[in-house]
Amino acid sequence: MVKARPAAGGGRWVEISPERIRGWLDGFYSRHDGATEQGLVVTGVSNGDTATLYPPPGLADVKDVDTLLACVTRPPRIAVLLARKGAVAVGVVDGRTVTVSKVERFYVQGRTAAGGSSQQRYARRRANQAQAATSRAADIAARIMLPHAPGVVADPHDAISALVCGGDRLMIDEVLSDRRLSPLALLRHPHLLESAEPRLAVLEDAAVTARRIRVHLMP
Repeated sequence: MVKARPAAGGGRWVEISPERIRGWLDGFYSRHDGATEQGLVVTGVSNGDTATLYPPPGLADVKDVDTLLACVTRPPRIAVLLARKGAVAVGVVDGRTVTVSKVERFYVQGRTAAGGSSQQRYARRRANQAQAATSRAADIAARIMLPHAPGVVADPHDAISALVCGGDRLMIDEVLSDRRLSPLALLRHPHLLESAEPRLAVLEDAAVTARRIRVHLMP
């Protein structure tokens, strides 16, 4: 599928599934009376419009369109971490399939309108609950993802090549600050997925979303 939204600084972002990227590029060529390619930037002949392609996670070394088209047909193994204060979802993804996963919900008390000492007591309790949730989320991430990390898996081709995160950036940063997860933090993809409350169905949707090629269109 194709999704589009405005881009900060101009133009727009389009997200395209691997199954449609070849057809989308053919359409770009057709609409612009042909195009030239320089690396991952495609420029229309008719008006100079550009499409800059960003490979999906795990394909950071791809430097040109032909290689990208060849590689997206056999996507590498990735990991997905979705986190919010109330839940975490972790999975290892082969292609579009989540092969191993864990979803867990946490109780983190909501904010209160009470004032004075009551408010301080609630705030301390909420902070303690949030810290416990983050610690538990790190435990789950370590158990699910570390067995598939580079240097752990016997065959390097079976190792995770990227970590895709979604949800609450602050909580994700706190989870990945756990020293056990440092090998995975190094694989973190810069693009943060938007995520609803983490559940198995949300994790499965994220596994599909993570495979999309992001394209910056100008103008």
